[in-house]
Amino acid sequence: MDIASLTGNWDLSTLPDNVSLGRDVWIEDRQTFLRFRSQQDPGLILGDGVRVYTWSRFSIEPPGTLEVGDHSVLVGAMIMGAGTIRIGRRVVVAYGVTIADSDFHPHDPELRRLDAVAHSPQGDLDARQPFETAPVVIEDDARIGVGAIVLKGVTIGAGARIAPGAVVTRSVPPGSTAAGNPARILDASDA
Repeated sequence: MDIASLTGNWDLSTLPDNVSLGRDVWIEDRQTFLRFRSQQDPGLILGDGVRVYTWSRFSIEPPGTLEVGDHSVLVGAMIMGAGTIRIGRRVVVAYGVTIADSDFHPHDPELRRLDAVAHSPQGDLDARQPFETAPVVIEDDARIGVGAIVLKGVTIGAGARIAPGAVVTRSVPPGSTAAGNPARILDASDA
């Protein structure tokens, strides 16, 4: 095993050409990019001072893009995109968080069957069926707790807090706190 690839002491210049890194970016684990397949230019932008810790994964499909703003921290997050995911500045995404801008399969049963066949060992990935995406936006200074899930089409407002384990299916206003499954906005009496 290559210890350097697990400790952040690996050569970032080996990343794909469509990855744009700001100053002082630190990515602990080379495995973060195993499923990064974006064909967009840029497909990934990491701003100045971004920290990406072990177990974080960028699973970005060919049409997908991901942007992470300055001084944000990803601690073991799974980011799955086929469209657009934008994470603002100074955002903290805790361990085990999943952020997805798509369901990654069609909802119609027959189209879903055809999509499964395309993914089978003898399948043809060019025969994949279209599926819906909707942008995910996480604004500046938001905090997302351990094990939370943020789904397609959601905007998390600036300074918002997502409680551990929350499943966020709708947008969260700036400065508010959301918790539960599905997540709901907590008022002062809930806190």
